[in-house]
Amino acid sequence: MRHSFLLSARVYSALFVLLLLAAGGAARAQTSNLPNSPASYRPDVSFTLETHIGAKGMTFRGVGNGIDGVDNPTLKVPPGAVVQITLIDGDGAEHDISVPEFKALSNHVMGMNASTVIVFRADQAGRFDYFCTLPGHRQAGMEGKLVVGEAAAAQAVEAADISRDPADVPPPVGARGPGQVHFTLTTEEVKGRLADGTTYTYWTFDGKVPGPLLRVRVGDSVTLTLKNAAGSHMIHSIDLHAVTGPGGGAAVMQVPPGQERSFTFKALKPGLYVYHCATPMVAEHISNGMYGMILVEPAGGLPKADKEFYVMQGELYTTGAYDQHGAQEFDVNKLLDEQPTYFVFNGEVGALTKYHPLHAKVGDRVRIFFGVGGPNFTSSFHVIGEIMDRVYAWGSLVSPPVRDVQTVSVPPGGAAMVELTPEVPGKYLLVDHALSRMERGLVGYLEVSGTANPAIYRSDYPPAPGSGH
Repeated sequence: MRHSFLLSARVYSALFVLLLLAAGGAARAQTSNLPNSPASYRPDVSFTLETHIGAKGMTFRGVGNGIDGVDNPTLKVPPGAVVQITLIDGDGAEHDISVPEFKALSNHVMGMNASTVIVFRADQAGRFDYFCTLPGHRQAGMEGKLVVGEAAAAQAVEAADISRDPADVPPPVGARGPGQVHFTLTTEEVKGRLADGTTYTYWTFDGKVPGPLLRVRVGDSVTLTLKNAAGSHMIHSIDLHAVTGPGGGAAVMQVPPGQERSFTFKALKPGLYVYHCATPMVAEHISNGMYGMILVEPAGGLPKADKEFYVMQGELYTTGAYDQHGAQEFDVNKLLDEQPTYFVFNGEVGALTKYHPLHAKVGDRVRIFFGVGGPNFTSSFHVIGEIMDRVYAWGSLVSPPVRDVQTVSVPPGGAAMVELTPEVPGKYLLVDHALSRMERGLVGYLEVSGTANPAIYRSDYPPAPGSGH
């Protein structure tokens, strides 16, 4: 019965759109890239998508035509094809669908089994996003790919993944005594993926954002060598907030392309500290990705944790608008006006959702080394659905932690070590509680596996993804 309804909905909605188009009706606004000949509106390729809320969040679920039951299916069409997409409301909430590169935007559907249709000509080859435009719905999972042409279907990722895996954390120092430690970092200017379909030339430490987490203990004598890749266009440097000395090291570490320099410092005070490039314009170097952290453990080391993660927040200022495809350039005026185009965790949109989500188990002691590269905005760090057991504010590891914390404020150039223990399995969102920043890319996932605990949390209904609290 359900399949016959979906088939009927697809047939009738298609006929409705074709009749309106042939008559010059209002639905033509949904097909603005088509020529004026009504005969050309007959679709070459048709798809039906149904909105769905489930364990994967909000999704478009395919119906028939080789995509049946697939969440956010990739829709493949030949170049020049007239494409029809029918959207059916399968969850009763309000939704729409848009393929902005082809000026296709549907009416809203609201109510179970309501439907709408977009028709457009796929007049350029490539990979394009389709998504729901309602605030928060795309971030909750309602997005997929339209692939036009076989070459686009086989196309490899055209830019490097510059986002650092948050699980890339060096082992604890433990109970050892002070010693000699040496690090070598290389500054690299890398064309990287800022978002799907969008690239940016990052300036990095070791090709990733953030730079590597450096881990030492109090009393260590640390020698740091900084190499600037021969292909760089800029002088780069490093200022470590853990250093006692001029410029945090930057006074003697301005390194031209193709050269290297070293200096040695004593790690005098335990704590979690930010480091960054300090070559003028300093804010530009930081915004482009040149930040990281150094952890100076106290004598005897930190208490054991089951999982440790490394997460940093930053901003990017691009000439193009948010989510504009193509190669984006740095916009100095936006930087000076403090108007970021993107807010990101670990360098790019989707870094901690699509590419490197955090994974833990129920009962794990989860430790997050969290810092803000900035360069300008304070973070109100929050894990939706969790209460932080211990927060070591401002990166201080010797002050008593604050306990049972909902949100911690971390300034640019600052850090906090937070610990929590998940008691219920599920997907938890890492956010800055300045929540409009989610709409500019700032969200991460902590995916917790394990046995349900209905004594703590239970519901007779599926979760509403993206609803926050």
